Amino acid sequence: MKVLIHGSRHYFFSVNRFVTILFLTLAACGLAGCKGVQSPVGMDQASTARSYRQTHDNPIGRDTMSRETRELLHRYGQAEQFAQAPDKTLQVMHERAVKTRSRGLLFALAELNYLAAHQVQQVVKPWDARDARNYYLASAVYAWLFLFGDANEPVPSAYDLRFRTACDLYNFGLGWALTGRRSTNAVARLEGGERQLPVGRVELNFKSSQFPWPLEVFDRFLVADQFLVHGLSVRNRQPGLGAPLIGVTYPDATNKLARAVPATVLLRLEGGLAEMTQPGLRGSLELYSPFDSTTVQVEKVQVPLETDTTVSLAYTLNQSYVWRIGRMQFLSDVERIPSGVYPTQPYRPGRIPVVFVHGTFSSPVTWAEMFNTLMADPELRQRYQFWYFIYNSGNPTIYSGNRLRAALTEKLAQLDPEGRDAALRQMVVIGHSQGGLVTKLTATDTGDQLLRVLVKTNQAGQLQIPAGKEAALRKYACVSALPFVKRVIFISTPHRGSYGATGLAQNLARRIISLPTSILRQTTDLAGLTENLSLPKEVLGSPTSVDSMSPKNPMLLTLADIPVAPGIKAHSIVAVKGDGDYQEGKDGLVAYHSAHVDYAESELVVRSKHSCQNKPEAIEEVRRILHEHLATLPAYRPDSAREK
Repeated sequence: MKVLIHGSRHYFFSVNRFVTILFLTLAACGLAGCKGVQSPVGMDQASTARSYRQTHDNPIGRDTMSRETRELLHRYGQAEQFAQAPDKTLQVMHERAVKTRSRGLLFALAELNYLAAHQVQQVVKPWDARDARNYYLASAVYAWLFLFGDANEPVPSAYDLRFRTACDLYNFGLGWALTGRRSTNAVARLEGGERQLPVGRVELNFKSSQFPWPLEVFDRFLVADQFLVHGLSVRNRQPGLGAPLIGVTYPDATNKLARAVPATVLLRLEGGLAEMTQPGLRGSLELYSPFDSTTVQVEKVQVPLETDTTVSLAYTLNQSYVWRIGRMQFLSDVERIPSGVYPTQPYRPGRIPVVFVHGTFSSPVTWAEMFNTLMADPELRQRYQFWYFIYNSGNPTIYSGNRLRAALTEKLAQLDPEGRDAALRQMVVIGHSQGGLVTKLTATDTGDQLLRVLVKTNQAGQLQIPAGKEAALRKYACVSALPFVKRVIFISTPHRGSYGATGLAQNLARRIISLPTSILRQTTDLAGLTENLSLPKEVLGSPTSVDSMSPKNPMLLTLADIPVAPGIKAHSIVAVKGDGDYQEGKDGLVAYHSAHVDYAESELVVRSKHSCQNKPEAIEEVRRILHEHLATLPAYRPDSAREK
């Protein structure tokens, strides 16, 4: 018994001493600002990025609700229920929104439906009847009502953080809502019909009257936001409303190449919360092209469309065939893609054509970076239309120049047979490398100067042209500037030849390049006239584009000294490697003295290798020139697009 008492007293004194020590320790920590104990409520210093995320959370970027929605869930006692049974919370919050006409509740419902959709999307149980698309569509519906619907509070301003979040919920929610159930291929189903929502339903009507292409040419439409882009410096995105799409055409019967164009689908609603349950909300899915429509009218407000012009370009370039075109066109006597002008968008009166002409062993893919960047400029996108000229770059330059001249003339006759569209006659042609030489042949009056290189003259200086051959020779060697070309841009152009086009390169090119029969026949006819002609060896036999760019080719050297025709402005962008004296420099294929021309309105030297058209300095210079071109023209008025 004593032992027990002694033990109890020992325990009592031990506890007493422990409490005393604990009390003193806590007091000391309090006085000294001890950091070892964290209070239930407080704050921690953090980076700006972490602090920003806490105050700017949203379901899209962080898969969590915003501060405002969390506050409303707490106010109505729904925080725990949303985690356990989200459908019940959505019903409760919807009923509260109908009763209170609170705009804040509409925003919360947009977020909560998006979060619920994401949760349902992760379910892999095949017996789960819930469809994530219905929740995504509801998110878009509530976001629309938050932005435009009738409520107690005023329409949110651009300074309201919820405004931009609601736009994103609308855009991403609509995109997901249009895909197939449990689909992973990002195909959008553009169709009307009744769609169920977690609360109520909506009747959709599909409209494509504003879309410039017939839907029959498209194999499918893809949701752009479900793809990442690589290989291009900038992803051009115009913020607004609508789900950006990629319109993919059926593959071409000849080359199996599918084209891709940008599009945007907008969901326009008629009615509000009351109509969602009885008899049902009505809405229209409207398809637009960013080449034509950049805004839409919603009641009295002009709303910008969300557009993505880069992802469709990336889709086209993602096809391996595109990257083989340059090699196939250079080596083959068969045109895998017929030589011609290929617009990137439907023709619209009032827009000035900008024609890209690629160089040797190349194709339109080399213009991707420049085209993508220029398309990011709203004024250029509105005022210009962009075309590509594709040709067999192994053919002689003069032959390719004549093909370009014919293709442009035919295209204008096709688009504007009555000649009423003045914009078509303010054309800008941009050529890289050999493409610059081809381009010059659209803007130059050669007279008899090239012909005199080929044909002997008598003592009086008169041309000795064989009877019956004059027309053919003049067609080959005499060109006049096209009246609708008003400005040309030369990029890394070998006006006086390429030092890479040596005798070895010429012989190799003649061995591996197969020329079309028409060219062989033409050169054979010329070779048969040697007694009357003064033909350089670069024209005899089976000449190729390499022969055309030889620094010893007298026709090329003569063409270099002929300026562009009056009324046409020329600009040069010259590539030079290294940091030395640019006038003594080279780009790997072309020397500065070959690319320089005195008649150019402007010249920009870019420190780069030969293919400088994807360099920011070169692109910015082209952008500057295109704006300069616009400044010389009358102010743009859409209603004057077809004035002569």
